[in-house]
Amino acid sequence: DWQDWRWQLKNRLNSVADLEAIIDLSPEEREGLSAPSHFRVDVTPYFAQLIHPTDLNCPIRRQVIPLGHELQSFDGSMVDSLGEEAQSPVPDLVHRYPDRVLMIVTTHCASYCRYCTRSRIVGDFHHVSGLNHLEAQLNYLRTHPEIRDVLISGGDPLTLSDAALGHLLKELRAIEHIEIIRIGSRVPIFLPQRITPELCELLRQFHPLWINIHTNHPREITDTVAVALARLADAGIPLGNQSVLLAGINDTVEVQRQLVHALVKHRVRPYYLYQCDLVEGAGHFRTSIAKGVEIISKLQGYTSGYAVPKYVVDAPGGGGKVVVAPSTILGQSPDHHVVLQTYDGGTAIYQEPADYSQPSDGLTKDAAPGADTAPPPPSDHGGGRSPDPLVNLGSGQCCQSTRPAAAPLKADHRYLRTRKPRHPGWSAVHHLGVSARVSDWEPCLGSGNPLP
Repeated sequence: DWQDWRWQLKNRLNSVADLEAIIDLSPEEREGLSAPSHFRVDVTPYFAQLIHPTDLNCPIRRQVIPLGHELQSFDGSMVDSLGEEAQSPVPDLVHRYPDRVLMIVTTHCASYCRYCTRSRIVGDFHHVSGLNHLEAQLNYLRTHPEIRDVLISGGDPLTLSDAALGHLLKELRAIEHIEIIRIGSRVPIFLPQRITPELCELLRQFHPLWINIHTNHPREITDTVAVALARLADAGIPLGNQSVLLAGINDTVEVQRQLVHALVKHRVRPYYLYQCDLVEGAGHFRTSIAKGVEIISKLQGYTSGYAVPKYVVDAPGGGGKVVVAPSTILGQSPDHHVVLQTYDGGTAIYQEPADYSQPSDGLTKDAAPGADTAPPPPSDHGGGRSPDPLVNLGSGQCCQSTRPAAAPLKADHRYLRTRKPRHPGWSAVHHLGVSARVSDWEPCLGSGNPLP
């Protein structure tokens, strides 16, 4: 029965009695498990046996067993931290970016992460979602030819039966303008028994199909998981990984290095390292953004480039993903010399061409009808340097702006420039929990302390 994924789902652990049979529960864990309004708890027997029975800081344990202070609110917390419901033209379909959408096809997961972005609906079996709204979702996709990429999410879509998943993929493949289908799943980690030869044979019929798994710590990549990942890769499915930066779990360079090395050994490319969202219940998992930048700076150059994920903040309120990276341009001169910082802290000088001219934007009359036109890229300020994506702003005005911000900005707080203006003529700047606008595409380089 242990290798039967359906048995694993039927025998998940979710109560004090279930869990105290295999681990020593702390008073705070008992409080979290007994709280009447806690986010759903379910742990597959497979994943539960990875938990250290006495170590309260076990990284496996901390991801799936609630604590009493999980329900405490924190500054900036939101129920729908990414503003998905406001960007859903039909139920459970999020259309945030011009050419791609996210489909929520189920609220079920094999196990439930304590920092879940969609905890407002995931695990709530009374929420009518997913395949109940499939026809409305498909009709939307059929009538929007600008959509070329569909991400199937949830919940976890790989908890669906082969028949249900096959029906969904067949319907999507019948829509001519959909080029790419992606699946986001933690099942290969929580429930590797689900990755059967039959499932892989089904999935390989719908290429190009990509899967992003979700793992946060190298202890999660067991021999059983390795078999599941090999089956998916052997089926021709490109694999990526999305991690969340979690305080006390994976917020060190060494843990992240071990994780990305383990992933690439199993043909999984590290894709994103997310800053923890401002979702209710996740306050104790959050780190500073500076910590994420530090980790990336100490991976870049010290390990293979394809093993270094992009560090991103999903902008609160629905602004989209913002890539945050260490600044490597130290200075520029009028004679087109650019001073760069190397991975080990040294410097290098790159000679730019003096006669280079910017190309056109490359758009043609054959662009996809209805496609959202992105704003022009930031203009070259001093020989091509774009504004730093992570900046410190003074109170109410950018130091090089010709117009004041539309709303006062908090001094010495870090703000993120999002991918597109939220209002004609303006560029969005998001603080974690606060939104403001600054004049379009102007550098916002404040006087606060620089990041590492």
